[in-house]
Amino acid sequence: MSDDLTREPSAHEMPAPGVSDPEMPAPELSASLRSLAGSGAAPAPMAGAQVRRRAVARRRRRHAALAGGAAVAVAALAFGLTSALDGGSDARPAPPAAPSTRSAAPAATVDLGARTLTLEGRRVPVSSGSTAHPTRTGRMTVVAKHRVKRLTSESVGLGDEYDVKLPWVVELRGPDGRANFILAMTYAEGAPGVRDSTRGAIGLRSADARWVYEQLSPGAVVTVRG
Repeated sequence: MSDDLTREPSAHEMPAPGVSDPEMPAPELSASLRSLAGSGAAPAPMAGAQVRRRAVARRRRRHAALAGGAAVAVAALAFGLTSALDGGSDARPAPPAAPSTRSAAPAATVDLGARTLTLEGRRVPVSSGSTAHPTRTGRMTVVAKHRVKRLTSESVGLGDEYDVKLPWVVELRGPDGRANFILAMTYAEGAPGVRDSTRGAIGLRSADARWVYEQLSPGAVVTVRG
C-alpha cells in the first residue's frame, strides 16, 4: 500500500451521487435523504368518486360541443336554402298587375258607302262586294295574315267562278265563324274608291293593301259598316 497522501482518488473510490460521505454528520445525512425521497414521490391517487365526477363532466362538455356544432350546421343550411329560394333578398314579391280596363276599340273601320278604310288616322279607298255578292257588315277579328294566298270561289260557295293567288291578304272572322278578307286587287287596281267589283272581299290597291297588312295583327278588330 502506497503512503502517498497527495494522489487523486480513483473513480471507484469516489462516493456515488446523492449518497453522503460516511463521515457526514447524522443531521445532514437525514436532511439529504428526506430531500431525495421528496423529489421522487408520486402524487397521491384521487378518490374513485372524484374520478367519476371528472369523467361525467368531460362527457357533458363533449356532448354540448357536438350539439352546438350540429345546431350551427342546421342554421347554415336553412340560411342557404332560404337565400337560394328568394335570391338572397328579403324583398317581397311584386303584386300581380291589375287587369286592364281598356275596351277593345276597332283597329280599322270600313265604310262601304264611302268606299273607304280608316286605320291609324289614314284613309284609303276600297272596293267591296257587288249587289249580287254583298260584303257582310259587323265587327270582325283578324285571325291570320298571308303574304300570298290562293283564293277560290269554291271556298265561299260560288262554284268555279275564280281561282286566284293574291298578295297582302288579311283574314277576318265574324261572330258567325264565316271568313272574309282584306286583300290587294292586283287584277283591278283602278276599282278601289270607284266601283264595287269583288265577290264580298274588301279590295285595296296593292300599295295600300301592303300598308294595312303591316299595321294589323291577329286579334285586331275591324268594323265594317254599310
